[in-house]
Amino acid sequence: MRFNPGKNDRRGEQQNTGTVNATGNEIMYKLHWTCWHKWILDPGGNTVLIWNRAFLISCVASQCVDPLFFFLLTVESAYTPCMKIDHHFAIGLTYLRTLIDMFFIVQIATRFFTAYIDPGSIMLGKGELVTDPKRIAYRYIRTNFFIDVAAALPVPQILVWAILPSLSFRYINTSLFLIILVQSAVRLYTAIQLSVDIIKTVGFLTKNGWTGSIYNLFLYLVASHVVGSIYYLLAVGRQKTCWETQCSIEDQMTDDAPCDFKFLGCIYGTSNQSRIWAKSTKVFTECDVDSDNIYYGIFISAMKNGVSEISFPEKYFYSLWWGMQQLTTYGNPLVTSSYIGENLFAIGLTLLSIGLFAQLIGSMMVYMRSLSKNAEDWRIQRIEMEDWMTDHQIPDDLQKRICRFLEYKWIATQGVEEGSILKQLPVDLHRDIKKWLCLDLVQRVPLFSAMDHQLLDAICEHMNYLLCTEGTYIIREGEPVKVMTFIFRGKLESCTTDGGRTDFFNSIILKPGDFCGEELLTWALLPSSGDSYPLSTRTVRTITEFEAFSLQADDLKFVASTFRMMHSKHLQHIFRFHSHQWRTWAARFIQSAWRRHISQQKTAERGLSSRWKSFFSLIDDNATEERRQNMEGSSSSRSQAAEFPFSKIATIFLKAQNNRPEEPDFSVGDHPN
Repeated sequence: MRFNPGKNDRRGEQQNTGTVNATGNEIMYKLHWTCWHKWILDPGGNTVLIWNRAFLISCVASQCVDPLFFFLLTVESAYTPCMKIDHHFAIGLTYLRTLIDMFFIVQIATRFFTAYIDPGSIMLGKGELVTDPKRIAYRYIRTNFFIDVAAALPVPQILVWAILPSLSFRYINTSLFLIILVQSAVRLYTAIQLSVDIIKTVGFLTKNGWTGSIYNLFLYLVASHVVGSIYYLLAVGRQKTCWETQCSIEDQMTDDAPCDFKFLGCIYGTSNQSRIWAKSTKVFTECDVDSDNIYYGIFISAMKNGVSEISFPEKYFYSLWWGMQQLTTYGNPLVTSSYIGENLFAIGLTLLSIGLFAQLIGSMMVYMRSLSKNAEDWRIQRIEMEDWMTDHQIPDDLQKRICRFLEYKWIATQGVEEGSILKQLPVDLHRDIKKWLCLDLVQRVPLFSAMDHQLLDAICEHMNYLLCTEGTYIIREGEPVKVMTFIFRGKLESCTTDGGRTDFFNSIILKPGDFCGEELLTWALLPSSGDSYPLSTRTVRTITEFEAFSLQADDLKFVASTFRMMHSKHLQHIFRFHSHQWRTWAARFIQSAWRRHISQQKTAERGLSSRWKSFFSLIDDNATEERRQNMEGSSSSRSQAAEFPFSKIATIFLKAQNNRPEEPDFSVGDHPN
């Protein structure tokens, strides 16, 4: 068996080439998929939400613009009564409608790039997000693609600029304009579906009750606008039908001046032939609103007011008022004729008014309830509290304090419970919110200026909101201190009698940025503090409405045991420097030292004066004794008397030194507990 290296080598080259090609195709596919993946949008993301709201506004705007095409058909009676299409108004509507159509085209393109949640993966939570462009396109084409295409078609533009100019006046029927109404219904379905998607994503359509109420009232106004526009179109169509009917009758009965339908249109309505026909015809006389040959039914008010002949603002607001009146009265004042189209319109209008009015009332109740929910809950709580105080015979002064607290709490919080809101959030968000609320306040306290951010974050995490009214005692002197309070609004009075000492009283005012309950910090730094809380050396009482953040004793103990920085001498010196309690103690210590110094100085002066008096009296005594001895003339006794004064002076000085008053001990009464 011979080995052919060339053949095997070529086969290896072919295999390697195939591998390289396969790898290259795979790389190109991955690059292609990666490029497309960058354009895929999250259905719950902020970009899609903003676009959905903008597209919803365009849908509502479309419902306002489309019915305006019904007002294009108008009656002109300059020479002879005729009917025409207002092309100047049609140009403006075309531009406006084309601008709105662009939103629907962008919506179709956006749906091809918006991911969706796989329904089969929804077990717990949100489910799996499908980002494959092929699967997204396949799902969209199977569901809402053709509906969105039907909604994006420029139907009014095609009707006004392509279909109507190619038809004679006889074949221009009001039913052609109702095609616009069909597309408006498709767009209304798109808007409803979009509203449901927004509610599923964020839970609400509008952020507050007032916006929701205004939005529902505006939708009701849009519905009145649509109904009034249809009413105007049907009224003009009813008049055109009467003209055509009378023209057909007259054409069969008269041979001299036959009636031609083209004379009813304003294109030929100004010719000499049409003027001759207008003088001889009875079409306009027979179709007059006061004629006994025709009954316009629900359109009689429009005919009497000449709505089809007046200016656009006048006919529009008349139609809008008529539509709003019928929707709010369920069509009760309508008196129809035997015309089938008129009766069908009246039946549909009645059903629509019942449904829309029920929807409006229901939505308004929901939004108004959301506006007054907190106020209603507070009112019920206030009534329950008053009943409870009456049943338990609470004194009047306590009742006033309780009512004042409830009122101030409502003014400050509007019924929003901060604690219940924060409990619903995860630990990370809870910590960040507490940091945002408390960090600025804590940093304004000079006590914490030397602390690092980690320690400040730990302190903020354990902060609690505190609200009190005027005259509330935060802590009383001699009671256990269980909370340290940091003020950010209001004023407090902090006073002490030093444990009930007579003739001693110290009072200060605590303002925003100050703190009280600093006994807890010394207690928390002691390793053997145990469960017995320190006793307060001051009485703290609110003198205005008061808001603060509080730090419980156990939380402060936990922070102090976790962070060793709390035990540093530098931090404790800063704490004592900014503590009003330690400042009061320092002032007392300085006063005591000064009084002791003055007392010692006075004592020394009195001792020195007595010593000099004794010294001079001793000298006098010695002089007297010396004179006496000189008179006796004894030399031996004279020498003994000369030595005596010096020994006596030394004895007096020793007695004065032993009788000096002792220094007072301030270590017991002047140091803090």
